[in-house]
Amino acid sequence: MSLLSPTYLKAKLKAKIEPQLHLRVPFTVGIYENSPRWSNKDLDPVPPEMRTWTGLDYWAYWCSDMLAPPLASTVSSVMSLGFTARQTIPIVFFGFLIISGVITATGRIGATYNIPFPVLVRSMFGMWGSYPAICVRTAEMLCFFIYWIFQTILATMPIRKLRILFLVKAVIVPPTFIALFIWAAVVTKGGGPLVTGETQLTSTYLNTAYSSLTGLNVVIGLFSSLAVNMPDFGRFSKDKLAGYQQVLALPIIGTLGSLTPIFVTSAYQQIWGSFQWYMPAVVASFDSRAAKFFTSFSFLLAIIGNQIAAGTYPFSNDISGLYPKYINIFRATLLISLFCVVSTPWNIIKNAAGLLAFLSGYSCLMGPMVGIMVCDYYVIKKQKLDIHELYKDHGIYWYSGGWNWRAYLAFLIAFAPLLPGFAKSIQPTLNIGGAWKIYTFAWIYGFVMASLSYYVICTYVSPIPFACVDKAVYPPQKGDVSPTDDSETYEEKDVVVTSEKEIV
Repeated sequence: MSLLSPTYLKAKLKAKIEPQLHLRVPFTVGIYENSPRWSNKDLDPVPPEMRTWTGLDYWAYWCSDMLAPPLASTVSSVMSLGFTARQTIPIVFFGFLIISGVITATGRIGATYNIPFPVLVRSMFGMWGSYPAICVRTAEMLCFFIYWIFQTILATMPIRKLRILFLVKAVIVPPTFIALFIWAAVVTKGGGPLVTGETQLTSTYLNTAYSSLTGLNVVIGLFSSLAVNMPDFGRFSKDKLAGYQQVLALPIIGTLGSLTPIFVTSAYQQIWGSFQWYMPAVVASFDSRAAKFFTSFSFLLAIIGNQIAAGTYPFSNDISGLYPKYINIFRATLLISLFCVVSTPWNIIKNAAGLLAFLSGYSCLMGPMVGIMVCDYYVIKKQKLDIHELYKDHGIYWYSGGWNWRAYLAFLIAFAPLLPGFAKSIQPTLNIGGAWKIYTFAWIYGFVMASLSYYVICTYVSPIPFACVDKAVYPPQKGDVSPTDDSETYEEKDVVVTSEKEIV
């Protein structure tokens, strides 16, 4: 039977959709068969044979995320503060460098234990306490989903296969950005006013230093969600993200990529007389139909790859983590495809002031959360988790009734002082005294304050030795002996972890 025959395609489509028509998700029995409340196929540790991502795949992934219209919108938000390219480029570089270091740190957690964010966060916020933490990451993402048919189809592919999409995009999109940059550089004969002009601050209350911090916060905010999301992708790594070259991917690709929208906008102003940061509008102004088609196709591929990586897949993981009995990644992807139309995200990325407020507000939430994640894993638990306990009721990560109040107290301590500044970003005439100052570096403040608060609480106020293990318990690794047919699956029994081994 031909692979393209209607009968074959119909059978494949039926096999894919029919299991999803039942209330409960298709459940494959594994080592957590007695924990359906916390486990399904999408949430369990990635098997060794499915850990296929290499270092090249992650660089392609960063190309997919970086070289897309949202990068142009972010750069325009920084420049809307009154900066020229000479001030914007260093802000972009250091912003991406800061967030890249944190993303690499959280990505290595997922790569080490091969689990997604909804499972990992149970070790920090508690089994039930993970639910609000998951919702914090999910709520703001609804505004990012710019897709309908094509992206929904691609998004339903298993993430281990999406690496091919990212590799294709890494081949097609960079030449488009380079071609646009060369065209703009020739038109402007070196960059135009956005590159060679003088700084003219637009804020009525921010000086140069605080405007720079605001710009830095906006750049960090663009990928602040990925500092939390990265375990979702890191878990597919073949080598546990060996090496720290990933730290350089974001600042290098992002900084070079940001040159294109700056020069293109300057060229647009020289040709048509006004500044236009919205890249689809720039493309629509081209006279050549061929240029319109190829550039539009490249941008379409760019935005699809960007939104699958940064929005759809993390959202699907989160919803699956909330209700693993009834929702898996496939169902969650279809669910968000229904909501994407009414979220009107194009209104956010089209307006520099709106994106400025949105990304800064997003940083208020993401900074404290990732600060707690990094402190808990690297400092408090010293990189040692028990993988089985993450799928177990009343285990070592149960804390107090399933909630780790220490994490939420640290989050509140870091988040509360940022609220006045957030209000002023929406209503600039609001008088809040000097409280707006820390909001200009909201993500950095939230990360540092949450980390320090959580460390003090867990070290001096209410230690958590019961949640710390002497020897890490990892998921199965390549080369491990598979259990025989008569072996027991992992059941909800008391687990004692010693410095030598795990005893059930």
